[in-house]
Amino acid sequence: MSVHQAIADLVRTMHAIPETERAATDSVIEAITVGAVDHVPGTDHAGVLLVDPKARAYETIAPTDEIMVHLDRLQQETGQGPCVEAAFEHHMVRVDDIATDPRWPALSARTLAETPARSSLSFQLFTHQAALGALNLFSDKPNAFDEESVEVGLVYATHASLALYRARQQGDFRSALASRDLIGQAKGMLMERFSIDAVAAFELLRRLSQDTNTPLVDVARQVTETKPA
Repeated sequence: MSVHQAIADLVRTMHAIPETERAATDSVIEAITVGAVDHVPGTDHAGVLLVDPKARAYETIAPTDEIMVHLDRLQQETGQGPCVEAAFEHHMVRVDDIATDPRWPALSARTLAETPARSSLSFQLFTHQAALGALNLFSDKPNAFDEESVEVGLVYATHASLALYRARQQGDFRSALASRDLIGQAKGMLMERFSIDAVAAFELLRRLSQDTNTPLVDVARQVTETKPA
């Protein structure tokens, strides 16, 4: 499959999925990993490994099978491997033969003993220069990935990054809306309780926030949850 065909197929797939918050994101990522197995030459297993850079915590999403889940688990347990390295350090990591690659001996030994995987291709997923994780492709054959695999895989990785970025934006937007509603509710309660207008109520919340060094939304939450004496 050519790069242009891969793009066209992905666009058709993504437009066919309804946009319903997290479920839509999961569906898009699942379509990407399944599509990668179908269309990236050499791929037998695929999944996305999400990373919390501060905690170095990992989450596997949309794995195409249990083998992919186990491959990610092995890398989390050993703290090394192409998926981890792609997520944190490199845009793309390719392993032509797990049996002979010297970079991660502990992981390679367990991978060979516990899974059929023999080669891999991992792409960093990022948004605005912040690494999120990696799209990981594995093959049961050594030397399975060529330059065409890299080109088509990059298309799928780019779409995975866009889907995750959109999910993050939607989450931030929903959080902002919730905060706005909570502050509005607190203002209304203060206006009724103290017979003041909206400007004075907001100023009261703002001063409480500053005086107690507490985020404004947390002050608003306390106001709405605390019964007047």
